[in-house]
Amino acid sequence: MEFLVVAGGGGGGSSAGGTSGGGGGGAGGLLAGFAGVTVGSALTVTIGAGGAPGTTTVSTSQGANGSNSVFGSITSTGGGGGGGSGTSYWDGKAGGSGGGGGGAGGVNTFGGSETSGQGNAGGSGTSANTSPAYGSQGGGGAGTVGLGGAINLATIAGNGGAGIASAISGSVTTYAGGGGGGSYGGASTVGLGGVGGGGIGASAATAGSGTANTGGGAGGAGGGGGSGTGGTGGSGIVILRYPDTFIAATSTTGSPTITVAGGFRVYQFTASGSITF
Repeated sequence: MEFLVVAGGGGGGSSAGGTSGGGGGGAGGLLAGFAGVTVGSALTVTIGAGGAPGTTTVSTSQGANGSNSVFGSITSTGGGGGGGSGTSYWDGKAGGSGGGGGGAGGVNTFGGSETSGQGNAGGSGTSANTSPAYGSQGGGGAGTVGLGGAINLATIAGNGGAGIASAISGSVTTYAGGGGGGSYGGASTVGLGGVGGGGIGASAATAGSGTANTGGGAGGAGGGGGSGTGGTGGSGIVILRYPDTFIAATSTTGSPTITVAGGFRVYQFTASGSITF
């Protein structure tokens, strides 16, 4: 049995009225490979939800981590929430750790760490800039790390890390991109979401959410003196396939999409359920 298990992406960091934006959410952890299955045993499939954005209160401005996705004994870890911003440009909050790490909010803060073999770390802040306006950092993707904002260019935020492409569904699709960092309002450059469903950061308005069923991290909120809200992480997905010379599953729950093409049987779950062979 070939499998792809992608967890929910992390929520974007929010701004509590400081001059820096929120960090992008980390992508949901991604695991792919092959596993044996036992005929007659029901295997649980859990689809992780995306993390909620942080609030506009300093102490809770970090985005929430995404939820885990599961196939049998295989568990992918939800993405880390993006770090929030505080009340000043020095008061950034660290990104959360998860499948992919959340990007840091503001400066003098660190991106969240990744889960080994499932994703990459979020971008970290820098104290090199002396301007009172800072772009925040991108969340880590399954393929690459989240990027930091440009040093000495205060209003440029970091992009989310790239995801990983897979053809297990029958068409090439990229999953688990990190969310882009939010930036200072006005003529600022927001962080772009990583390819694979990462949400775009914001400069003033609400940030972009991760794409559903990709595990994409959410974008971080904009700063600039007013409060702003990060996006919501993208939900995860579980896809299974094997040669169509083997019999079909005897039962499924959760209403997976089932296709037989190109020599494979494919079961694509976007809601939690089970499968029995």
